[in-house]
Amino acid sequence: MTATATTPERRDGSYTGAAPVRPRAPRRRGTAVAGRIALHVLLTILGLAVMVPFLWMVMSSLKLDSQVFTVPIRWIPEEFHWDNYTRIWVRIPLATYLKNSLFLSVVITALQVLTGSFAAYGFAKVRFPGRDTLFIAYVATIAVPWQAYMVPQYIIMEKAGLVNTHLSLILLQAFGAFGVFLMRQYYLTIPDELCEAARVDGLSEYGIWARIVLPLSKPALASLALLTFVNTWNDYMGPFIYLTSNDLWTVQIGLRSFVGVYDSEYAMIMTGSVLSVLPILTVFLIGQRYFVQGIATSGLK
Repeated sequence: MTATATTPERRDGSYTGAAPVRPRAPRRRGTAVAGRIALHVLLTILGLAVMVPFLWMVMSSLKLDSQVFTVPIRWIPEEFHWDNYTRIWVRIPLATYLKNSLFLSVVITALQVLTGSFAAYGFAKVRFPGRDTLFIAYVATIAVPWQAYMVPQYIIMEKAGLVNTHLSLILLQAFGAFGVFLMRQYYLTIPDELCEAARVDGLSEYGIWARIVLPLSKPALASLALLTFVNTWNDYMGPFIYLTSNDLWTVQIGLRSFVGVYDSEYAMIMTGSVLSVLPILTVFLIGQRYFVQGIATSGLK
């Protein structure tokens, strides 16, 4: 008895011919693997391109001043001057500058996270007349350039006797519309039923914010903290305007000590820049997971 191939049968008893052949799965799998490899290669190339300025800065910190801007560019110095990293601590009070930058960055970051998250809770979870209008007006201040209110701010700080103090920078940067906007958008993804249930159980608004909303907002809090820390650490104009004492300078102002009237010590500037990047790099590596999650996710846990 021989086996014969069967064909699909219609309802009326006739046959339609050979059954359709599905595409092979291995071919699809091979295409997916090739696309993934191409994507990784492209991302690797882009990552290396982003790292080029940092690598040039590191290599320049190991050169002499006359070798930094040679034409054509010499990426690897003929002789590595590791003593640049020891001489810079003697040339300028770099430890004081780093301490001031760290102090301002930590304090301003903590205050921005506190005020931004608390104000965002009111705009996202508390109902009151004019809430949305007030939020739009507050966020609209982001579009106002800093140069428009720079002079009035300085006059206020001068009248209050806070010029040439760290307190002036702390008070001016402790509040930010961007932080409120970022936290509010994340709070909107948290179900209102959680807050309503807590109110029914007798929990106050402060308790709801501290015990329910904040624990669910760690990615957004980490994102805001990282962005604020980096912006404060790299701030140049604020300390340049309000701080006149050398003992209060930040590292960004301190590096200007190597810029002279007729020439500049570019190797020392690059050395100080490398040292100033290390704290930011450390903070980013610690909070990278929460930062990416807070920026990329918009759903619920």
